[in-house]
Amino acid sequence: MESHKEKILVVDDEASIRRILETRLSMIGYDVVTAGDGEEALDIFRKTDPDLVVLDVMMPKLDGYGVCQELRKESDVPIIMLTALGDVADRITGLELGADDYVVKPFSPKELEARIRSVLRRVDKTGGSGIPSSGVIHVANIKIDTNKRQVYKGDERIRLTGMEFSLLELVVSRSGEPFSRSEILQEVWGYTPERHVDTRVVDVHISRLRAKLEDDPSNPELILTARGTGYLFQRIIEQGEE
Repeated sequence: MESHKEKILVVDDEASIRRILETRLSMIGYDVVTAGDGEEALDIFRKTDPDLVVLDVMMPKLDGYGVCQELRKESDVPIIMLTALGDVADRITGLELGADDYVVKPFSPKELEARIRSVLRRVDKTGGSGIPSSGVIHVANIKIDTNKRQVYKGDERIRLTGMEFSLLELVVSRSGEPFSRSEILQEVWGYTPERHVDTRVVDVHISRLRAKLEDDPSNPELILTARGTGYLFQRIIEQGEE
């Protein structure tokens, strides 16, 4: 039986970019579908159910930000945004709306391919060194099930994207120990920061996690800031510990 090919939706209003990415991604084993504007992207997404979306920001009819917002209302699909915008704040906007990563135009296709592999790998990866054998962690009113990759706050299931869950799983695996932003970027996103702005990917995802999990995101009690270092998850007290 033929193995499942991961499907990627490439959304860009430039036909040349769509052709290049479709050719290259198909050559390395992905099933590729494309769209030339935001409205078409949503239509094709709903028809084809891709495993990952590569999404340009500047597009007619509905821009990448609008597409990202709509996708996040109905799906946790990994999203990598393509942006030619020079303003750092504009790049961060996509992350705040729910994108998992971004690549700045003009980009190397090899760089994008590496980012795609990294995001898909992290979304599928399970287990961490400090995770109990049951795979279930309870802290305060939060339940984290690393086997099912699900999180509950009380009785309510909290929807996390794959990368948000991978980030949570990482910091929980060494609860009480700080991670630097660079270390998190390497462990979760799979690349070393080349510019200071790269680590903002981590900051935005931490902010998104806090907004979903903390009772008061402005005064977090679960995911703490390690001054001068990065972030840590509060130490989890095992049963029998004082």
